[in-house]
Amino acid sequence: MNGFMLVVRRDLRLSFRQGIDSFMVVTFFVLAVVLFPFGVGPEPNILARIAAGVIWVAALLSAMLSLERLFLADYEDGSLELLALSPGVLEVTVLAKITAHWLTTGVPLIVAAPVLAVLLHMNGDGFWILVVALSIGTPSLSLIGSVGAALILGSRRGGVLLSLLILPLYVPLLIFGVSAVDSAIAGFPFSAQLYVLGALLLGALALCPWAAAAALRQAME
Repeated sequence: MNGFMLVVRRDLRLSFRQGIDSFMVVTFFVLAVVLFPFGVGPEPNILARIAAGVIWVAALLSAMLSLERLFLADYEDGSLELLALSPGVLEVTVLAKITAHWLTTGVPLIVAAPVLAVLLHMNGDGFWILVVALSIGTPSLSLIGSVGAALILGSRRGGVLLSLLILPLYVPLLIFGVSAVDSAIAGFPFSAQLYVLGALLLGALALCPWAAAAALRQAME
């Protein structure tokens, strides 16, 4: 646990010192959502109808922006090999880096989402469900993305390859996240969709750190 917290604190310190990743993610998220009214028109009914989908797609794409750098900087300066050789298990180190990534990119998206929901005229019944669904779904985005980030380490055009690898895996999160919000707005039960998001999070938590650690070992050989 000490090793886990040390890696989390280290990555948070580096992220806050540089600040570019969090700023880039939130800025892209806001701009992507703000552009939609210009494309589909300012009609409140139309914007309210597509609000959940727009916010989820924008959050998904925004989370991907910083994934390529999740392991890259440590790989290039040799820190990743030192972390792998340290007494802590590499899987724990990977989980700590994923946690720091979610805290610096996922949490700002959750905070910004209700403001953007107001901009898109989303019904008030969907606000809290949107926040809950993003709170469950965004950690899965970081967990699944970590596997892709580890697989592309050292490869050319890693950003494109990363998108091709993990975007299909994000589809279930998108479907159930949007469905939960739409069901809440329409007055239908939405707990089943949240349970599915929770199950996906538990599955990703159980598998992704090990898969990403295996890919990192392969990249460092």
